Amino acid sequence: MENPVIIALDFENAKKAKVFLANFDGQSPYVKVGMELFYAEGASFVRWLKEQNFRVFLDLKLHDIPTTVHKAMKVLGGLNIDMVNVHAAGGVAMMKAAKEGLLAAGAHHTKLIAVTQLTSTTEKVLKEELLIKDIDLNDCVSHYAKLAKHAGLDGVVCSVQEAASIKNVCGEDFLTVTPGIRLSGSETHDQARVATPGEAAIKKSDYMVVGRSITGAEEPVSTYEEIFNEWRESYENNSFPTLA
Repeated sequence: MENPVIIALDFENAKKAKVFLANFDGQSPYVKVGMELFYAEGASFVRWLKEQNFRVFLDLKLHDIPTTVHKAMKVLGGLNIDMVNVHAAGGVAMMKAAKEGLLAAGAHHTKLIAVTQLTSTTEKVLKEELLIKDIDLNDCVSHYAKLAKHAGLDGVVCSVQEAASIKNVCGEDFLTVTPGIRLSGSETHDQARVATPGEAAIKKSDYMVVGRSITGAEEPVSTYEEIFNEWRESYENNSFPTLA
């Protein structure tokens, strides 16, 4: 069984990230490099991760005109990354351009996914700030997911709460990558739509992105394994705990 946990390397520089990864000596977990770390260190750190046999999700959430996104993805495709993303709100033409950019770079193995709505977004934010008033948050996420599939993408970033409905409308092979994962009783921090690993298993999340729960733990490897074990037990037993 593949471990679905992706560790978010939310560090300010490569030195701190490497110190953290030294805890996993002999292991190569799936890791996520986000904006802060990539903007600080650039492509060299991503290349180093790949040399160390880590799988890499490059989380840059591209959102621009189609031509710009195509050119950017062509560059990123040369990094041999395993997953990368764009914002679905950029539209179908932009998402198609992103896919074409990856293929132009020969990155046929790189999974391209789209961000639907951030896990910090609530119904209130959706309606009062984004002015999306005609549909609720779950329907908005499902709509963006359908657009991403139409554009030829491999899946979406969404909260656990929307993963099952996305599978229903886009098919079981359409990837659901879910941040906002917390062990029972953990703080939610700045994310509004959170879930436990057990809930993620039941809701058909393919990958769980976990940051501070692991990177801030006294025993990060043990916590990493605990999250996977909770997911696996829930997956096998069809039962799951709820957040405190």
